[in-house]
Amino acid sequence: MNNHNSIIYVVDDDVSVGRALRLLLKSYGFQVETFMRADSFLAFKHPKIPSCLVLDIRLPNINGFALKEIMAQRGMITPIIFITGHGDIPMTVKAMKAGAIDFLSKPFTGKKLLEAITLALSRSKVLNKKQAEKIKIKQRMESLSPRELEVFHFVIQGMLNKQIASKRKTSLQTIKVHRGRVMQKMQAKTVTELIGFAQKVGITSSLD
Repeated sequence: MNNHNSIIYVVDDDVSVGRALRLLLKSYGFQVETFMRADSFLAFKHPKIPSCLVLDIRLPNINGFALKEIMAQRGMITPIIFITGHGDIPMTVKAMKAGAIDFLSKPFTGKKLLEAITLALSRSKVLNKKQAEKIKIKQRMESLSPRELEVFHFVIQGMLNKQIASKRKTSLQTIKVHRGRVMQKMQAKTVTELIGFAQKVGITSSLD
């Protein structure tokens, strides 16, 4: 496995833990960035490559669970492996419900950590691919004119050209032109594909 194209973030306020994890992960060829505080991690410019976050739950100011919430609010999709020196069952349950890949109580073995990281990076690749696709779809939607965007919404509802023309009180030919441009700009070969694009960016096939 080529680990050079992946980055592991470690956020732990214990300097010795951060140093030990950095050395371990670098020995396996990973890029590693360590932070003692959550805000330092948030301020870091994250490259668009597969990654995971090894995150201590007990941190000053912003704890691990709070950081997870902030990441979600900012659309940061890096999978998280929670670690703690004060693990208990309720905390484990909370971590897993928060979407953690794994929850490791200190001290944990390098083997256990690497297993969790392998799983996290696999998920990261999938999430990165989905996010890149969403960005492309949104960019295509932004290229639509206001009228084309309106027709786009009608089409993903399954409306026929004549129905759209009637609703818009315009000619059938005009709607055909707009619809053709929508399909071309969205790079959709079929209506089913167009609906799939809409769903991927959170647009349902019905107008509120």
